Amino acid sequence: MQQLYCGSCKRFLADRLVEGNCPTTGCNYDSARGDQCEKCGKLLNPTELLEPRCKVCGNTPRIQDTNHLFLELPLLKDKLEEYINNMSVAGGWSQNAIQATHAWLREGLKQRCITRDLKWGVPVPHEKFKDKVFYVWFDAPIGYVSITSCYTPEWEKWWKNPENVELYQFMGKDNVPFHTVMFPSTLIGTAENWTLMKTISVTEYLNYEAGKFSKSKGVGVFGNDAKDTNIPVEVWRYYLLTNRPEVSDTLFTWTDLQAKLNSELLSNLGNFINRVLSFIAKDPGSGYGSIIPDAQGAESHPLTKVLGEKVSSYVEQYIEAMEKVKLKQGLKIAMLISGEGNAYLQESQFWKLYKEDRPSCSVVMKTSVGIVYLLACLLEPFMPSFSLEVLKQLNLPLEMQISLSDEKGDVERAKRPWEIIPAGHKIGTPAPLFRELTDKEVEFFREKFAGSQADRIVKAEAEAKKLTEKLKGTNISDGNTSKKDRPKKSAEAKPQVSAPAEAGISISRLDIRVGLITKAQKHPDADSLYVEEIDVGEAQPRTVVSGLVKYIPLEEMQNRKVCVLCNLKPAAMRGIKSQAMVLAASNSDHTKVELVEPPQGAVVGERVTFPGFEGTPDEVLNPKKKVWETLQVDLHSDKELVACYKDVPFTTSAGVCKVSSVTDGSIR
Repeated sequence: MQQLYCGSCKRFLADRLVEGNCPTTGCNYDSARGDQCEKCGKLLNPTELLEPRCKVCGNTPRIQDTNHLFLELPLLKDKLEEYINNMSVAGGWSQNAIQATHAWLREGLKQRCITRDLKWGVPVPHEKFKDKVFYVWFDAPIGYVSITSCYTPEWEKWWKNPENVELYQFMGKDNVPFHTVMFPSTLIGTAENWTLMKTISVTEYLNYEAGKFSKSKGVGVFGNDAKDTNIPVEVWRYYLLTNRPEVSDTLFTWTDLQAKLNSELLSNLGNFINRVLSFIAKDPGSGYGSIIPDAQGAESHPLTKVLGEKVSSYVEQYIEAMEKVKLKQGLKIAMLISGEGNAYLQESQFWKLYKEDRPSCSVVMKTSVGIVYLLACLLEPFMPSFSLEVLKQLNLPLEMQISLSDEKGDVERAKRPWEIIPAGHKIGTPAPLFRELTDKEVEFFREKFAGSQADRIVKAEAEAKKLTEKLKGTNISDGNTSKKDRPKKSAEAKPQVSAPAEAGISISRLDIRVGLITKAQKHPDADSLYVEEIDVGEAQPRTVVSGLVKYIPLEEMQNRKVCVLCNLKPAAMRGIKSQAMVLAASNSDHTKVELVEPPQGAVVGERVTFPGFEGTPDEVLNPKKKVWETLQVDLHSDKELVACYKDVPFTTSAGVCKVSSVTDGSIR
């Protein structure tokens, strides 16, 4: 056969060491590799490239004859097509796998070279070809078999047992033909009873921000990069799996990762688990002293019965999705169960039941903690470290995991969450499972991972050189220099210091959250005041006193989302302690007052943020520092009815907060 040989480097060139113009009509990509074009995805032979060049020296290689071994695919055509036609149906191959495989069949099966003139690789065990190695995509799949034999001498129970073993394989779309054509052909050609692949799950491309991930070009975020961000592994796994390109290409963006972490993992999943376990962990009198309560009559409790039916349906859908290797759908269904758990807690008003109907509260808590355990099991394939932490907080051993095995009765148990964890079990110590990813961190990562890895290295080296030059001109004291010998500071070098008040007071110090008014009534001792119970994502709702009677009818105060300032120092108002403040906008003469409302999809308990102003809120604002009073003067509704701090909108995971009709109003 003919192969590219570089006279300057004095060697035949590996596919990855050749670059040139893609020969595919309409593509015109000028940096296609010797084995594949990254732009159009077509698999290539190095000799097909137009204007090829050696990536080592840049010179043009010449075509030179050399002897190689080939896989005679044309001789295997009938048996291979029979395998593909049968197994693609029985195994439910993804559409992209079927299309890529049929494209090879339509072009006609050709002899495929399985050796290379390289120094590195598996040597060919034949005297005539002793200076050659096997082509990686010929020997790598065979490595699946050999590595199994390293694990167990009974490897044939897996690889030569097609009647009892089903082989599943997962890969990107550019590797499909090697696993649906070449590897099966290699096994079929031996005429032995091999376990051939039944199901293949193929993904399209995951693109990065505005372009493609490229390992060879260093564009994107890779293993070491992800580790260096200190973003927990379960967050990476969750984001990549929810964004898995199963049908079409998907896009990795830092802002999307932030949104999924903050609104889905933190506000949905983490919030639900923490509310349940924190309430159970409270001391008797306000909780259950960390002991799972009994749940007599759970099946007849209306709200719990409805939840059980929903969970039952979701568990069946989850099993079906996972068995069909629809991983993205399976993860979505598990998160829907978490959402149902949050809604169940909210609708049950468990904090009121604890005082008014303790048996019903116990049903809600025992059912909810069962959902927590179920979620740990359903999410284990996706986020194993998350599941380990939840089991630790539940004080349960790993072997208690639900396997969803029909033989063990796990499926039925999963449908009855109030029966999952026995009464009397003592849970561990609850702790937050996720933390918020701030806008400042997102901007930092976008800047850090912009361009290619080569660009980043050049930038880092330039910064290091700049720092070195700066240090050369710095006097370093040994600590023994007398004051009179020290160089005097020039007046010009004296830094300008901002006023302390300006530097210390940022809008990020306010803990503004999305709240839900669960109950509102007139103050018993003040005609102008309402007393509300507001859920702000904590174990119990907060009591809030508001002077809104003259402006908003009582019926409009019921079951509506509001923005709540949660870190004011609690204050008694006519005998009732107010634990927060509802934010509202008023016109200039204070004749019209309207609540600041979060968007429909905002999650109860999530923080309202202000892009560009990152930081952690004060636990409690110090009244003497006048933080609220200083910031309040810049809170207003703009001409578009958007609630703003200066010109920055009140922002949630679902969008910005607004008022109904008051423009240019003052918010307080």
